[in-house]
Amino acid sequence: MRAVQFTGYGTISKNVKISEIEKPTINKEEVLIETYASSVNPIDIKVIEGKLKSISNFNLPTTLGYDVSGIIIDKGENVINFNVGDEVFLKVNKQGAFSEFVAVNQRLINLKPQNITFKEAASLPLVGLTAIQSLRRGRLKAGDKILIHAGSGGVGSFAIQYAKSIKAYVYTTTSTENVNWVKKLGADKVIDYKTEDYTAIVQGVDMVLDTLGNQFTKDAFKVIKKGGKVISLVGPIDKETVSRMKIGVLSSLFLAWKRRRITTQIKKKSAYYSLVLMKANAKQLNEIKKLVESGKVKATIDKVFPLSDTLNALLYVKKRHAKGKVIIDIKK
Repeated sequence: MRAVQFTGYGTISKNVKISEIEKPTINKEEVLIETYASSVNPIDIKVIEGKLKSISNFNLPTTLGYDVSGIIIDKGENVINFNVGDEVFLKVNKQGAFSEFVAVNQRLINLKPQNITFKEAASLPLVGLTAIQSLRRGRLKAGDKILIHAGSGGVGSFAIQYAKSIKAYVYTTTSTENVNWVKKLGADKVIDYKTEDYTAIVQGVDMVLDTLGNQFTKDAFKVIKKGGKVISLVGPIDKETVSRMKIGVLSSLFLAWKRRRITTQIKKKSAYYSLVLMKANAKQLNEIKKLVESGKVKATIDKVFPLSDTLNALLYVKKRHAKGKVIIDIKK
């Protein structure tokens, strides 16, 4: 079967290729899915460029991709909640979504929303789970005010819609060309970062969803209220997460040094700060399914590339100009 793999760490164009590999086999707890579509995420770029080597090392070459939508064509004898022919979507635990078939544990999958296509379903798992887990980490509730950075991105566009489904007040940032598009997602205040200073507009919010990192992580503490929350996808690892990961003493001390400025800001604002490391969750996929079927959340797709052109899809996402998700059509 065809699969898009990366062969080494470094430049994307030099380390991505289409390979012919063996079709996966399944165990008693797994299903075999014929993949119809997948999507590109920024984490795919980071993996290839070696930016996540300290967290995950891969036996190369290995297949890229995390999002899957497709049809179950075989199942293990212990699989009781799904049947051959079921249309499903999921986020795989390890990479391997950019391939014609994937074998996954039944605990990771959910029936895809009935009112959308396979391509639309493939746009949802990673960004949807990330947004839900982030906003729940910050305990966002009705009436709260939240700043969501990069509202036109995959996570941002889903997070805006999810926050509005909770009845929160949403500020978001985006570029001039995307302002009107992001407004249609439901954000209450869309800030054009090319012409406006969001720190002068946003003040006293309950929560910031930091999708950009670096100075944006630090500046988040300027706009939250006292006792507010900063939930980051890309900032320094917080003390609680370090403890949960059971990292060694020396590494823990180094990470504490790296977040020292954040720690100072946390104390000044009596704030809560957390780095979210998203996990696959079938129950939350079912929540996404219900939100989509009820019309509260819509899939947002920018471009569709065939499997044979995945390299250009990756390069397009690296430019960070996508409005919503970039899809890989496995059937082309």
